[in-house]
Amino acid sequence: MKLQISHETVYNYVPAVETAQHMVYLTPLNDSTQQLLRHRLQVQPAPEQISSTTDVFGNVRSFFSLQVPHNQLLVHASSQVQTQPAQLPASSISWEAVREYFRYQAHGAFDSANEFVFGSPMASSHGEFAAYARPSFAAGVGLLAGALDLMRRIFRDFTYESQSTHVNTPALHALAQRKGVCQDFAHILIACLRSLGLAARYVSGYLLTKPAPGTVKLRGSDASHAWASVYLPDLPDGARWVDLDPTNDRAGWPAPGEDYVTLAIGRDFSDVSPMRGVIHGGASHTLTVGVTVEPVLEQLSSAFQSQSQSQGQGQSQSQSQSQNQSQDPRQPRL
Repeated sequence: MKLQISHETVYNYVPAVETAQHMVYLTPLNDSTQQLLRHRLQVQPAPEQISSTTDVFGNVRSFFSLQVPHNQLLVHASSQVQTQPAQLPASSISWEAVREYFRYQAHGAFDSANEFVFGSPMASSHGEFAAYARPSFAAGVGLLAGALDLMRRIFRDFTYESQSTHVNTPALHALAQRKGVCQDFAHILIACLRSLGLAARYVSGYLLTKPAPGTVKLRGSDASHAWASVYLPDLPDGARWVDLDPTNDRAGWPAPGEDYVTLAIGRDFSDVSPMRGVIHGGASHTLTVGVTVEPVLEQLSSAFQSQSQSQGQGQSQSQSQSQNQSQDPRQPRL
């Protein structure tokens, strides 16, 4: 499926910002499972230079600095990507075998997925996460089967409620209150798996949505999305990360569906925040984020056939703001 994404971020400052340094993760991944066909990053006021590098996880991050006073900053990323249909692979390896696989052994083979076993700032290992996860991981249960059951339990047990958390809410708090948004659900799933000694990572991206019946889709009415991945070492090299979206109860490889766009991967949200920076001035600010995801060449109808298992609607958080627009309840949660 070919998808077009527009992601616009606007900061308004009072008083003016004198100088600023920013880093953004707004370039979708380009690999064998998702092709980046086109990408453009526009910034106003225009910086003298925008540079991009690849981080340790393979994501593209862009840097720019502004040395002129400004009351407003506009960052607009426009991308076109080609995704592919998703499927669930066949994996029979038990979760205990994978836990042992990741245990340290002197002179043992190293797997780069090891770095996703350990706790991170927003998805730490904890006994409460392990206790919640254990009903899905009885003795001898396959890791994929257990991870899918855990994902579905989070989908059933937790209430999607915008503004019930903020971007820095600890995952333990969201676990205790049994509600949150997609970022919280992804962090809880990741923390549960890590607390059992398993490798899990955070995925940021987008999800194609459909306008409510009888309405026209509004530009900027979508939101960014987040989900998780679990590592299955018995699968072929290059296809070992299986994506799990507890917000919408969908899973698959190379993504939960062809209507998903992967933006960046990391240990948790703090690794791949869409935009962060350091400013001099601008004591107060307002932030507006507008996201539009739409199919190219009128592929909308086929996209939503693949969403038949999705129910409800929602939104995700950006680094500085949780969006809270209401949508048709039949929409997938974002």
